[in-house]
Amino acid sequence: MLTNDQLDKWDRENFFHPSTHLAQHARGESPNRIVTGGSGVYIEDRDGNKLLDAFAGLYCVNVGYGRTEISEAIAAQAKELAYYHAYVGHGTEASITLAKMVVERAPKNMSKVYFGLGGSDANETNIKLVWYYNNILGRPEKKKIISRWRGYHGSGLMTGSLTGLELFHKKFDLPLANVLHTEAPYYYRRPDLSMSEADFVAHCVSELEALIDREGADTIAAFIGEPALGTGGLVPPPAGYWPAIQKVLKKYDILLIADEVVTGFGRLGTMFGSDHYGMESDIITIAKGLTSAYAPLSGSIISDKVWKVLEDGTDEFGPIGHGWTYSAHPIGAAAGVANLQLIDKLGLVDNAGKTGAYFKKALKDALGDHANVGDIRGEGLLCAVEFVEDKADRKFFDPGKKIGYQLAGALLKQGVIGRAMPQGDIIGFAPPLCLTEAEADKIAAAAKAAVAEVL
Repeated sequence: MLTNDQLDKWDRENFFHPSTHLAQHARGESPNRIVTGGSGVYIEDRDGNKLLDAFAGLYCVNVGYGRTEISEAIAAQAKELAYYHAYVGHGTEASITLAKMVVERAPKNMSKVYFGLGGSDANETNIKLVWYYNNILGRPEKKKIISRWRGYHGSGLMTGSLTGLELFHKKFDLPLANVLHTEAPYYYRRPDLSMSEADFVAHCVSELEALIDREGADTIAAFIGEPALGTGGLVPPPAGYWPAIQKVLKKYDILLIADEVVTGFGRLGTMFGSDHYGMESDIITIAKGLTSAYAPLSGSIISDKVWKVLEDGTDEFGPIGHGWTYSAHPIGAAAGVANLQLIDKLGLVDNAGKTGAYFKKALKDALGDHANVGDIRGEGLLCAVEFVEDKADRKFFDPGKKIGYQLAGALLKQGVIGRAMPQGDIIGFAPPLCLTEAEADKIAAAAKAAVAEVL
């Protein structure tokens, strides 16, 4: 930190940081990194540190840092037209073009895209639309939403309720009514170690059906899930999970919302996670990779089935009463157009699949034999290493030891940013999709050194 540091002082006196220990930060007890630049998979701070960002910001800088194609598109749009709203049929060339590009890339049953600003507001939109849908169909009692424990769907009132992580509920009076939670598809943390993957899938299905039976299928509107769990531990589902879950949803006429804020636009080595796992989603949530976070933008992709009901609703009741001031903001849309063009041009979806497989193997080669490494998992460029006190009987560390946070700190000293995930000693990796094999090796070597230091 600089001597007589005015910027640091202003930060601690004025800036309310999200997901931060507020008291420690205000007292100067926690680090304050001021980021000044970035290129490819690296960021730089004002102290001259160059760090390999193996979490792509918050799994969002898919194309990597410093892509002038996107910044120039943003500047050009701002000079031409910085803002106009999307209400009552208004649009811009950027927003209309981006909508077409998104629908072209989405699964074939998708019809339209509604644009917001972030994943939280997109999932708020989704729940409102699901409730509207059932009201139009004359089913006013069919309103409950099933989420999963350890799922992450945002930090708003409804979306924070959908999120199945204690940190996002504690002392916020969440979850709200009408939100239910069921078993997370987290095979490593299965309740019985003797379960095969097929046994565990059957267990997840049984838990879901029991919940539906208790609540009444006529009260349940939708099931929301990430194709692969993100913040809850970076967990790909066990084989056969999504086909089995969808069978239950179809049986009880429950809509499926695929939250693809993390997995959309290439993260798993496919354009969408819904494609990857054969999900026939009714609504798909997008954000992060839509613009690679070069500008705020999110979206709700609506299926043909749902769209037809929404249309019928406005014929009966007039214009739909939902909108945000910044819906389809032209600067965000321009960033999205340039970003999707760049993803195609650079072959980043394919690279995520190939380099992701290489990266997971590199992590297994570096750490697989370590006595405290319980699980190394991943799909595409979404990978995690989970640490345990005893590998043989899957005994977890005392949370008070904060092993995950210690490991993230040790990793940072090696020049690599990984993320200590909540509710477990888990280090997560979700690097930009432009990652090379040499950079993957650097992350794996840094992880090995960090583990050697802490454990």
